[in-house]
Amino acid sequence: MKKAVVLISMLTVAGFAGPAFAADETIAVFTKNQTNPFFESVRVGTANAAKAVGVKLIQYVPIKPDSIPEQTSQVEDAIVKKPNALLFIPVDYKAMVPAIEKVNAAGIPVTGLTDRLAGGQVVSFIGAEDYRLGLETGQSLLKAMGGKGNVVALEGVKGSISNTDRMKGFNDALKDFPNVKLLTTQPANYQRLQALQVMENIMQTHPQIDGVYTANDAMATGAVEAMAAANRKAFVVGINGSQEAIDLIKAGKMHATGSSDPFMQGCLGLLTTVRALRKMPVQKELMVTPVIIDSSNLKQYDVPVTSRVCPKIEDVAAK
Repeated sequence: MKKAVVLISMLTVAGFAGPAFAADETIAVFTKNQTNPFFESVRVGTANAAKAVGVKLIQYVPIKPDSIPEQTSQVEDAIVKKPNALLFIPVDYKAMVPAIEKVNAAGIPVTGLTDRLAGGQVVSFIGAEDYRLGLETGQSLLKAMGGKGNVVALEGVKGSISNTDRMKGFNDALKDFPNVKLLTTQPANYQRLQALQVMENIMQTHPQIDGVYTANDAMATGAVEAMAAANRKAFVVGINGSQEAIDLIKAGKMHATGSSDPFMQGCLGLLTTVRALRKMPVQKELMVTPVIIDSSNLKQYDVPVTSRVCPKIEDVAAK
């Protein structure tokens, strides 16, 4: 089926006017960690949607960030508890395939979210166009630099699909700016503290940095903090559209963030899962359209995630 691209306002009114739902429907939601604001926004979105359509949630979150053994154990626990369905973000898109194959064998439907699994069966996948996010966020940074100067890049988790696609997009953006020099690309694993430490080390080696591209907002925050402590300034961009990034843009400490709208991903993931359970049609794939948030359009996106509401379940329909 042809990929569908979805662009939905954050402020869509919630509600449910579809088929009657069964009592005690339970969805198990799996996210990667407790440290990245992206996944907290996903969890808020799933909770918002679940309340609107009358289902119960079990939130599974590894205590150790991105732990394969811990998420594997949590999947095994879910199989024992037998929820009606899983909404699943793998901590590793390859390593978690055997666990999801066990879920498939147990007859529990799975909806994929954010990171595609390398195997197993899912009824639908909901995510963001990470290549476009990397490309357009990178273009925004390089244009802000005036098309010249020195730039550094902070990667997420090497080998993850989101990082691979976002870095490819950024590297492709660089091709159109021959007067920009990429000084270094280093991993900070999508973590704020690691990004702060990596940025401190980079600044010791490179006295002139005009731009910083980071593959998520948590790393952007760490980079901003490191530069502020060193009394250094540069244009900084991140990805995810987090409230933290929006606050930094508002304060003039960050240039832009490419929004992947994790709240909406959570909404769409939960509602798609419920549609499938209730024998309503679902799309095989839903992709949230990227938006670059900067000072020019900041106001319309400066809405706390807890104040947003999900679309109606009947609006998340197959086309």
